[in-house]
Amino acid sequence: MAIAVVSFFSGTRLYRNQKPGGSPLTRIAQVLVASVRKWQVQVPEDKSFLYELTDKESAIEGSRKLKHSNQFKFLDKACVETQDDKDVGPANAWRLCTVTQVEELKSIVRLLPIWASGIVFSTVYSQMSTMFVLQGNTLNPHIGPHFKIPAASLSIFYTLSVIMWVPIYDRILVPVVRSITGRERGFTQLTRMGIGLVISIFAMLAAGFLEIVRLHIIHRDNLYDSTDYIPISIFWQIPQYFLIGAAEVFTFIGQLEFFYDQAPDAMRSMCSALSLTTNALGNYLSTLLVTIVTHITTKNGKLGWIPDNLNRGHLDYFYWLLAILSVINFLVYLLISNWYTYKKTEDDFEDDMGNGAGKD
Repeated sequence: MAIAVVSFFSGTRLYRNQKPGGSPLTRIAQVLVASVRKWQVQVPEDKSFLYELTDKESAIEGSRKLKHSNQFKFLDKACVETQDDKDVGPANAWRLCTVTQVEELKSIVRLLPIWASGIVFSTVYSQMSTMFVLQGNTLNPHIGPHFKIPAASLSIFYTLSVIMWVPIYDRILVPVVRSITGRERGFTQLTRMGIGLVISIFAMLAAGFLEIVRLHIIHRDNLYDSTDYIPISIFWQIPQYFLIGAAEVFTFIGQLEFFYDQAPDAMRSMCSALSLTTNALGNYLSTLLVTIVTHITTKNGKLGWIPDNLNRGHLDYFYWLLAILSVINFLVYLLISNWYTYKKTEDDFEDDMGNGAGKD
């Protein structure tokens, strides 16, 4: 008990037997501090000399040992055992970390670009509750002579799209792709997310084309200052909601699975929570874009793209902007996914060796 208390407050552990204390953020900080403190230390060519417990279990409670990877080599300095470390005796986690602890941080760093690519997607996703509703408010909501459907309620078609696409993905797409690729899940998680990013581009294109038609009718019939509905059924918005739902099934669900699988064992809760922050940041980015667009397009007394009277605006330009950002985001994502290295535990490595596949 005394050792556990001291370990919790000091961050120390016995040299070969004591598990390190502290939260995931503490372990990340320890690797960073140890790497900086040893910035002049040379990392050995033979990575088997890097410090790791000799036990089968890792030094981190609830985590399997992670196999060394060659990315972010500077962080490897944290697990180089120097003569000073040997002379001190009990290893201080702020000076000497295990390979698994270093690989934990590497896994998080590799996840961050994938996480960042979800922010633009979330910005597109947030348009359902903002620009889609503003656009829908100008369209004809009547169903028959007496019933009107509120613009905000069209999000039901997004929900229906998700409900429809989940079984299509699981029961049709996965078996077909599995028969081609031989992978249990059909698509890799990175491929699944990439497909969702592409679908989100078409969602913005659908919204933009509808806006072009809306503005054409306004110009044709001189409805710029009309308070009546534009003679276009609100149900022409269904494709853009439907596409957003399909994109979510691929990207959001794929992202949650990806973060859970690729996160270090002892950091899965933190990484799953991290993946959900893209929603909030996407909303912030959407607000920022609207603010910037409004500031730039209203100079010199102009009404701008998104005025109070949308009939005199150019909401389609805003949709094109989001489509362009989504294309750029997807291209960057392709580079990121090509660079990404999947984590590999010691157990995975042993399985590969047993199957005659010792290389990554």
